[in-house]
Amino acid sequence: MNAGLLQMQRRLVDYRNSLLRDGILDSQYLELLDLQDESNPNFVVEVVSLFFTDAEQLLNDLSRELTQRYVDFQRVDVHVERIDGQSRSIGAQRLKNACIAFRRLRNTYWETNIRVYQACVEDMRQEFFHVKSKLETLFNLEQQIAAAGGTIPTGRSRL
Repeated sequence: MNAGLLQMQRRLVDYRNSLLRDGILDSQYLELLDLQDESNPNFVVEVVSLFFTDAEQLLNDLSRELTQRYVDFQRVDVHVERIDGQSRSIGAQRLKNACIAFRRLRNTYWETNIRVYQACVEDMRQEFFHVKSKLETLFNLEQQIAAAGGTIPTGRSRL
């Protein structure tokens, strides 16, 4: 293996570890990586791409729901639950935590202050775009390694 490829693989592992260490991702992401194999080498990218599309749409729907004259809080709660479930399934820890914070607000305030809920949704949106950016960078590193003829280190790799 050439030194440049080994360096790219180390950079990938270090970057992935930093996402885990910084709480952007959790161990569920590593579990997802363990499901990827040679028969489906793009499994994680495909699952996460679906997450990007679905979660962004849910966030838009949630924001729109909170601007209605009469907010349907059952629908709001369903949107938050779906975002939470999707973020848990890929290991997006900070987005999951933002969903938990929203639910805590709902348990505390019920339906009294729409602006508080809107601010919380904006926090969720920021966390979504943050994890999306980080994962896109991670996937770009993986693409560079693959283009150089290397293998992508597994979730538990140490180089």
